[in-house]
Amino acid sequence: MAADLSQLVKAYDVRGVVPDQWDEPLAELFGAAFVRVTGADAIVTGHDMRPSSPGLSRAFARGAAAQGVDVTEIGLCSTDQLYYASGALNLPGAMFTASHNPAQYNGIKMCRAGAAPVGQDTGLVEIRELAEEWLESGAPEPTGKLGTITQRETLSDYAAHLRSLVDLTSIRPLKVVVDAGNGMGGHTVPTVFEGLPLTLVPMYFELDGTFPNHEANPLDPANIVDLQLRVREEHADLGIAFDGDADRCFVVDERGEPVSPSAITALVAARELARNGGKGIVIHNLITSWSVPEVVRENGGTPVRTRVGHSFIKAEMARAGAIFGGEHSAHYYFKDFWNADTGMLAALHVLAALGGQEGTLSALVAQYDRYVGSGEINSTVADQQDRLAAIKTAYENADGITLDTLDGLTITSTDWWFNVRPSNTEPLLRLNAEARDEATMTKVRDEVLALIRA
Repeated sequence: MAADLSQLVKAYDVRGVVPDQWDEPLAELFGAAFVRVTGADAIVTGHDMRPSSPGLSRAFARGAAAQGVDVTEIGLCSTDQLYYASGALNLPGAMFTASHNPAQYNGIKMCRAGAAPVGQDTGLVEIRELAEEWLESGAPEPTGKLGTITQRETLSDYAAHLRSLVDLTSIRPLKVVVDAGNGMGGHTVPTVFEGLPLTLVPMYFELDGTFPNHEANPLDPANIVDLQLRVREEHADLGIAFDGDADRCFVVDERGEPVSPSAITALVAARELARNGGKGIVIHNLITSWSVPEVVRENGGTPVRTRVGHSFIKAEMARAGAIFGGEHSAHYYFKDFWNADTGMLAALHVLAALGGQEGTLSALVAQYDRYVGSGEINSTVADQQDRLAAIKTAYENADGITLDTLDGLTITSTDWWFNVRPSNTEPLLRLNAEARDEATMTKVRDEVLALIRA
């Protein structure tokens, strides 16, 4: 295997095709490198339902144990269940998953004790460099005393912790369709929802890492078509879709219409602020809707804007002491969950909010969904910086325009804004635009796309 792992080790995690880009011997090296970089004397590991996940996870454990480190394996789990174990046990953790990627992919999401992220600025580069060094020179020598590898069940404790954070005991009965996409939601939802006044209509709960029904990526509209249809057929109160490792949730209303993740961010922010006496900092990335900071301020909170990406959000959550954070990608972060993201906790908040009043979900979220957004539009470009410069030139001298470069280029006017940012891994520019009405959004979107694709 080549000693350059730059295509495998991404900004936030390890992600690649098995066995073409990585395999169990390399997973073993990652295990040894992880414990060297974190300085851990014990770690916790978990894995999703992909065919390659158990073998990769066990190889990682062997690599760690050979360095004298004790490994607790929690087995099949969602990513937020691994974060729960890392937080509750106060141990560094490694989750084997490729989230929503196709079946031939796998990856590792790593964290320090307390679910603190391991990303390119917090240890991932050093882990990669050690693994590259050992690919060239041979695996590191085992320490004198091997660590132990033991198993532990955490699903019931994870469910109990989530249920302790949202009171669902007095909600009215609800009918909810859940599409697990053959991913880890099929493992966690039955335990988390058990005993609640919910009629659960399960879709694709069978754990199957080949994803026979659709990709486990609910942000792609094609992958929620089955859920939308089933919600309407069942006359359900709402539908929830989880991605492959069940750390993100996507919501559709009683009509089967998608609910913007920005609206969910605003709804949960209002509830978390109320739970904290109307005070607190809420983090949102720079491409969430204008609705989010507005709702945060209206409910007594302080909004803080960040770059896109979970490592930035988690770092800012910790720095600012924030109570909650949300992203356009349906990642939701909670102070009471070690600043980590959990789609399941966000879903419980939606159920509690809906079940605590008599109206429909569409009526409930209307107050949080105030503007018209384009969604994220990707364009392949030969020279990202050249196109960004052209956009800046086109807008920077216009009246009433503000410009910032926190993450790519954001242009803001009185009635609209847009952000264009380069992909870290592909020759793409990503456009998000929003306006006060559909016609304005369409006009701005099309003008910017013409510049991007010129």
